[in-house]
Amino acid sequence: MTFAVRYYTKTGNTKRLAEAMAKELGVEALPISEPVTEAVDILFLGNSYYAFNIDPEVRNFVASLNKDKVGKIVNFGSAAMLNSTYKKVKAEADKVGIAMDEKEFHCKGEFKGIHKGRPNESDIKDAVAFARQYK
Repeated sequence: MTFAVRYYTKTGNTKRLAEAMAKELGVEALPISEPVTEAVDILFLGNSYYAFNIDPEVRNFVASLNKDKVGKIVNFGSAAMLNSTYKKVKAEADKVGIAMDEKEFHCKGEFKGIHKGRPNESDIKDAVAFARQYK
C-alpha cells in the first residue's frame, strides 16, 4: 500500500494532524502546493472549513489530481465550528473520478480562542490510530 499526505491549513492545526499521520505512514506531509506526482493507493487530504466552505485552493488541488495516480482520497481535518468537509471534498473528487473512502478523521481545532489547545495530544493520538488502520 502506498500513501501520500497533503494538507491545507491557515492556522497550523491541520498541519499538526498531517505530520503525525504521515509519520505513522512513513511518508512526508506536504502542503497542497506540492502536487501528487507519484502513483499512490491512498491520498490523505487534510483540510477545513473557511467561511462555511472548503478553500478554493483545496478545490483546485483536487481538480488537479490524476485519477490514474490516486487510488482514493481519505479526508481528514480540524475545525472550530463545522465538522466534516467530506461532502464538499467528495463533490470535487467525483468531478475528477477519484473515489473517497467512507471513513474520515475530524477533530476540533482552535480558532480565535475557541477550543483552546486543540488539536491536543489526545486528538493527535487519535489521528495516528486512524492512519494506522490503513497500513
